[in-house]
Amino acid sequence: MSPKNRRNLNVVMALVGVFAFMVGLTFAAVPLYRIFCERTGYDGTPIRADVAGQRGKAIDRVVTVTFTGDVNQEMPWAFYPKQNKIEAKVGETYLAFFEAKNLSDKPITGTATFNVSPEPWGPYFVKIQCFCFTEQTLKPGESVEMPVTFYLDPALADDKLLKRMSDVTLSYTFFKAADQPATEPAKVGAAEPASKPSVN
Repeated sequence: MSPKNRRNLNVVMALVGVFAFMVGLTFAAVPLYRIFCERTGYDGTPIRADVAGQRGKAIDRVVTVTFTGDVNQEMPWAFYPKQNKIEAKVGETYLAFFEAKNLSDKPITGTATFNVSPEPWGPYFVKIQCFCFTEQTLKPGESVEMPVTFYLDPALADDKLLKRMSDVTLSYTFFKAADQPATEPAKVGAAEPASKPSVN
């Protein structure tokens, strides 16, 4: 091979390498962004922790935590919180439950996205255990309770924005996991089971 052809081949190989790197970076961007948000609370994403209360002791402040649940229009599930809200003392650990039911005649695997609002609460809403960390598979007609363990970081007492806020909302939306066949959406009126509790 002549020196000129060798140089051309090296240029082509370099361009292929750059292209492959950019493609890989594109696929990695979403999970990396989610990890970044979970660790920093950016964009209203609750922080994930492994140990309850690891950021300080409880303080004398109570915050109203409201829960909401929703499903994507292509997701044939009912999904809702078992309790509408909790009066949570900052720094103490709490357990909340959601319930999901597969309204279709096929097994469905779902995955949940989540956030807190208003956005300034994100860095201080710490989840220890959550169903959103793994995919959930329900058989036809199956119902399941899904727990969330969380606490509010006492460091929020130093945040000037939050001194004027006493309410935070934790929201979840379930989507069908990737690589599943399309399913007819649930009919209007079947979105919630008749046994849905009325709670405060």
